[in-house]
Amino acid sequence: MSGNRIQIEKWDAAKDGDMNEENMKRKLKSQGYNYIVYEFSPGTDFPDHTHPMSKKDSIISGEFEFSMYGETVILTPGDMVEVPSNTVHNARVVGSKSVKFFDATK
Repeated sequence: MSGNRIQIEKWDAAKDGDMNEENMKRKLKSQGYNYIVYEFSPGTDFPDHTHPMSKKDSIISGEFEFSMYGETVILTPGDMVEVPSNTVHNARVVGSKSVKFFDATK
C-alpha cells in the first residue's frame, strides 16, 4: 500500500452545523452510511486488524489514536476517516476521556 495516506475528513460547522451526535447521524445518512454507535473507555486498545468491508470511523467525543499505512494520527471530535476493506489498521483511546464513535458502513 505504498503511497497511501490517512485522509481525515474534518467537520465543517458552516456546512454541517454544530458537531454533535444528531448532526453526525444526519451527515452519515446523507452519505449513504448505516452505523452503530460505540463508547470505548480510556485505555481501550484495538491491535492490528482488518474488516471484510470498507468502513468510515467517526469520532463524537474523546481522542482516538489511529494507525494505517504506517502513519499514526490522533482523531478528535468531528474527525472521520475511511478504512478500506482488508486494510490493516489499529487504534486506541488516548487521554482520560471515553471515545464515542460511529462505526459506519454502506
